[in-house]
Amino acid sequence: MTYLVNGDPDLARIGERVVDIIASRTLYDTSYLRPDSDFEADLGIDSVIMESVLASVREHFGLAATGLRSGPATIGELVAAVGAAVAGASGAGADSASASVAGSSSVAGSASAAGGASAPAAESAPDPVLDAVVTAAMRQTQYQRHQLPSDADLESELGIDSVVVTSVVAEAAERLGLPGGTTPDEIRATTLRGLADALRRTTPSSGPSGDHRPAGPRAEAGTPPAAASRAADGWDDRSMKDFTEQRDPDLFAKTRSFAAYLRSRERERLYWYGMPLHSRCANRAVIFDELEGRKREFLMFASNNYLGLANHPAVVEAICDATRTYGATHTGSRFIGGTNMLHKELERRLAAFKRRPAAIVYPGGYSANLGAISALVKSYDTLVVDRLNHMSIVDGARLSGATRKIYRHNDMADLERVLSRSVKEATGGRLIVADGVFSMHGDVCDLPEIVRLAKAYDARVLIDDAHATGVLGARGSGTAEHFGLKGEVDLELGTMSKTLAGMGGFVVGEEEVVEYLRYYSNSYVFAANIPAGVAAGLIASLDVIEAEPERVKRLWTNIGTLRDRLLEAGFDLENSQSAILPIVIGDERRAMEMGRAVRARGLFCQTVVYPGVPLGDARLRVSVTCEHTPEDLDLAAEIFVDAARETGVLPPAG
Repeated sequence: MTYLVNGDPDLARIGERVVDIIASRTLYDTSYLRPDSDFEADLGIDSVIMESVLASVREHFGLAATGLRSGPATIGELVAAVGAAVAGASGAGADSASASVAGSSSVAGSASAAGGASAPAAESAPDPVLDAVVTAAMRQTQYQRHQLPSDADLESELGIDSVVVTSVVAEAAERLGLPGGTTPDEIRATTLRGLADALRRTTPSSGPSGDHRPAGPRAEAGTPPAAASRAADGWDDRSMKDFTEQRDPDLFAKTRSFAAYLRSRERERLYWYGMPLHSRCANRAVIFDELEGRKREFLMFASNNYLGLANHPAVVEAICDATRTYGATHTGSRFIGGTNMLHKELERRLAAFKRRPAAIVYPGGYSANLGAISALVKSYDTLVVDRLNHMSIVDGARLSGATRKIYRHNDMADLERVLSRSVKEATGGRLIVADGVFSMHGDVCDLPEIVRLAKAYDARVLIDDAHATGVLGARGSGTAEHFGLKGEVDLELGTMSKTLAGMGGFVVGEEEVVEYLRYYSNSYVFAANIPAGVAAGLIASLDVIEAEPERVKRLWTNIGTLRDRLLEAGFDLENSQSAILPIVIGDERRAMEMGRAVRARGLFCQTVVYPGVPLGDARLRVSVTCEHTPEDLDLAAEIFVDAARETGVLPPAG
């Protein structure tokens, strides 16, 4: 695209593109971005975000790093600087580009419709519905308009998942004055044009010309989510999705709407989240039932304490001894007074356990994904992710600002298709990220094929071993050991709040990569790390794993026993190959009712509904540990079968 007219820079068109880029990096609506908007005082754009904006501007306009000065204070000044640089690059018109544009409203003019293709608007009639969808997608994804083709696949080409689609549809509907809420058509749409078509069908006033005339006035501020649709028996069929995009001048209005919904679910004994323990969490645990107001002992199948280390005497004693020596905490980040020798020793032991050169410890597994991904992957790079990855990976992708591509779950042909296209479309680097064990499904990533494809398409690989550490591999060191691919995975990430019985997250890899993360991961640099006592307990946990390999063997014996009993009864466990056994039910109401029936019989496991899984994929999530006895497993199988027959998940006996 040329930005010159008769040799002079076209500041109006340059302004449109600059505003689009700023909007994609900041999530501001383009109408808010005026020529005299000060980057810091008006827009809150700090130096880090500003550098990302400038890098994107240089890339879009094809400018050298020295072709754009780095100190514009307002949008108008930036547009003028780009105009001068464009004119200078063409060898003409530099003087006219320096003219002030601070008072020109054209800088923040509306961008072209139809998905951001670079074709002039005159080539096709404006489509306000599609333009609203594309504009909403820009804000929700941080992509620029030209990166959002209207007919590109939402997941594999644009990296827009179902959660983001909900936000895009809600924002576009609000722009168009449509009633709130989404429809199944909108969720099923696979392109931005498909979303626009679904929105257009929500009103009968769309004419054959494609003009959109809202059927009624814009919803009043404070309107709650769509009224509950109740079945003949009074069932409220809303889910948590219905409260994510309620818009109101009162920021807390959505909390009141959700509170009423939550109370109704609790009255029906269907939401059972966050109940406090009154004992150690072992194969059995005492929990205070807040719905019934009493303590109850349960068979515990909701714990990630896979190897039983949380209650091991050596681990508990190590925590107590170190806390007496070093105090409760260190009150600082690792760079500023927050490192002691136990942190250094823990990193050394983790690297040795994973058989990699170096390790870095973060305050949590979630922050490890946020920090590692956002430090390594930038806006000009591509992140390729499995559609069922953990939310911490999704949020790390958002924080990085990178182009995100989603491949179908464990579908290696789809992964290759996505990689092949990304090589043609982008010039930056590529990082493939996948869970080793998928936390709500229990299956294992196809690591051999991921590694092969990464080499073929010059990509790096990060595997999240949160639920694989201590479970997969003869030594329990994770997915790479399980497949005999130690040293073939660039980065292995894990959490220490599950098998390792502590708190924190870690990443292992090559020394220079780990050192880079230490200086560029904001969740490491600007956060206090785990206390010394926790670090000591984690070191003791590693000691126990290495000294008592029979724990891993006992865990797998228990997994096999319960899995066989559940499969024999007729349950759908998908393709579980880990300590996580999903009892797939699908319907959210029936899953919650079976969870209630299971708890009534004295077994505690997780009922997983949206947003833990997509709508229509509800399940019970059963976690097996090495502490479960044969009697525990027999009783658990009996409870699941009885509860399933009571609720219609399984047919009646006989």
